[in-house]
Amino acid sequence: MTLADVFRARGCPDDDADRRAALVARTAQGLRDTWRAEPQWQWYVPGRLEVFGKHTDYGGGEVLVAAAPRGFAVAAAPRADGRLRVVDVPNRVTLELDAEDAGPPRTGWTSYLQVTRRRLAANFPGAPLGLDVAFGSDLPRAAGMSSSSALVTAIASALIARGELTARPEWQQGVRAPEDHATYLGCIENGADFGALRGTSGVGTHGGSEDHTAILLSEAQHLGHFRFVPTARLARVAVPPGWTFVVATSGVHADKAGSVRDRFNRAAFGVRALLALWNAAAPTPATSLAAALALPDAEARLRHLAATATPLGWTADALRRRLDHFIAENAVVRDAVAATSRADAAALGALAEASQRHAEQWLGNQVPETSALAAVARASGAHGATSFGAGFGGGVWALVDHDDVDAFAQAWTTAYRQRCPHVTNVAVVPVRPGPGVL
Repeated sequence: MTLADVFRARGCPDDDADRRAALVARTAQGLRDTWRAEPQWQWYVPGRLEVFGKHTDYGGGEVLVAAAPRGFAVAAAPRADGRLRVVDVPNRVTLELDAEDAGPPRTGWTSYLQVTRRRLAANFPGAPLGLDVAFGSDLPRAAGMSSSSALVTAIASALIARGELTARPEWQQGVRAPEDHATYLGCIENGADFGALRGTSGVGTHGGSEDHTAILLSEAQHLGHFRFVPTARLARVAVPPGWTFVVATSGVHADKAGSVRDRFNRAAFGVRALLALWNAAAPTPATSLAAALALPDAEARLRHLAATATPLGWTADALRRRLDHFIAENAVVRDAVAATSRADAAALGALAEASQRHAEQWLGNQVPETSALAAVARASGAHGATSFGAGFGGGVWALVDHDDVDAFAQAWTTAYRQRCPHVTNVAVVPVRPGPGVL
């Protein structure tokens, strides 16, 4: 069986399987060329497409997600000295961390590797984590397809295999299901505790585990309907055969651990502030904002609290808008599951338009370019379109009929460049949902 056959067996179309296999092969060769090591482990770690569920996961909300057909290939070989050596094969950039890793926090993509290694070393003391690693990626820049979480998942997969961490009692007591695995990876990234596995600094963002869940648990030709805090799969939703999601990049790079971190975190802190108001007044604290809202008369009570007892740094209007968005986006997710199940493209398009409008008016995570990209997608013939992911840049998905993908992509990008002539780096990726980590 060839590498491409492995991907085909997991449901990937022929061209997708061939592209993934080629990336895996190039990455393995990069390990040999750079570190003179033969791969003992190899992975393909996809990015993710968030269909609906903008900024809902960390509040215990719901999402509709899928694994993208682009991602990271990773090849790794063990080292005996505890050092971690990593090469970004396409860009020929290397990182070396000694066994103690006592240096200052790093920036850029290297920070994700450092944070992941430090967290696993702290949670599993004495585990052998020495590795030579190579990775390569074909995820387009500024697409919002969660390259950061894919990279965390990729390097964590290599370190977990090297240290045989799944056989450790700490792992077996805390990580009992695939959903737990995804949640733990989210905690590595955001720095939170995961049961007895105590948190470290994280990468500076305070998101949830939506991305890691999609990356690990997706299935080909399906969308995953998940709820969080705790993570649970609610449904597997087949994508109608005639549908294709087309993703285009806005050209505005949104680095949620860098340039837009504070704005990304404010959306998360708004949910925390609402939950803190509820728990301060409730006889029994709720574990998440969604759990609070599930209680009798909760929405009206929470709206009253937000209007009369605003915490430091928040206005009543800001809390109202954050609550409005959280409630509305969760409703959109549930309606989208039903629309997809009955292959109702018009209904899904209307939901996409509503989700985009809510993000612009209430969540406040849009930039002119993403709003324009969604608008011209609809004008170019898409059933519907909306931005996705962290926001403040990134990409937009558009739903089109399978036979119209090439013509639509040309019309869409042409119209967008006319609307935003200052943008030069626009990439388009047709997305039929693929399998999770392989």
